[in-house]
Amino acid sequence: MLLCAALGVDHAALVRDPDAPLGAGADRLAQFAARRLGREPVSRIIGYREFWGARFELGPDTLDPRADTETLVEAVLAHVGADVGRPWRLLDLGVGSGAIIGALLQSLPEASGVGVDISAAACAIARRNLAANGFAARSQIVCANWTAPLRGAFDIIVSNPPYIRGDELAGLAPEVRLHDPQLALDGGADGLDAYRAVIPAAAALLAPDGVLALEFGLGQGEEVAAILRAASFGRFAFRLDLNGRQRIISARLA
Repeated sequence: MLLCAALGVDHAALVRDPDAPLGAGADRLAQFAARRLGREPVSRIIGYREFWGARFELGPDTLDPRADTETLVEAVLAHVGADVGRPWRLLDLGVGSGAIIGALLQSLPEASGVGVDISAAACAIARRNLAANGFAARSQIVCANWTAPLRGAFDIIVSNPPYIRGDELAGLAPEVRLHDPQLALDGGADGLDAYRAVIPAAAALLAPDGVLALEFGLGQGEEVAAILRAASFGRFAFRLDLNGRQRIISARLA
């Protein structure tokens, strides 16, 4: 990936002409290699992440979306079933790069969505990403603290909130600790602060028979379910990530 980015070619070009000289791209490749040796993630070096078959620009204020987060998209689509043509109204809380809501808009061609983030820089990147992927007319990005300015009913609410315990931040891999924004990682003392804010607020914004789908960290499923129960949610469904671990919970109002 770094070689392709340094030379400005795709993988097919490497296969077609593997003996082509690096030329002016050699210096750029050396710079990329040095950055990777310094534990900067490849996605940060090349400036984007492929997610759900689309490309999303990254920045210092956006979380780098992981492949496991595609499980959140899968959980929503399982709820939708065959009804992909319905004009679903979507809400993504903590939109970051716009990867999750972008993937849903790609899969639900009649849907419209709102993404919310407290970071103005993240909001700007999300707007650019949604526009670049053709979703500008079906999306709106709001810079706010969770749901404060929102009104109306949403059919589907999703969130991948910060869920790392505060005392675990220092032990994260350098690729995460040094390059993902702390605002998108730090979930407070027990990792659950964001869920205590998001879940009751989502309950007030969810349409009848709507669904709330949340990503959570290792071992947090039952604790998140307890917060959901306290906010009158029920009918839970868990979904496993690529490593077979509980990663997503979806719920509806009881």
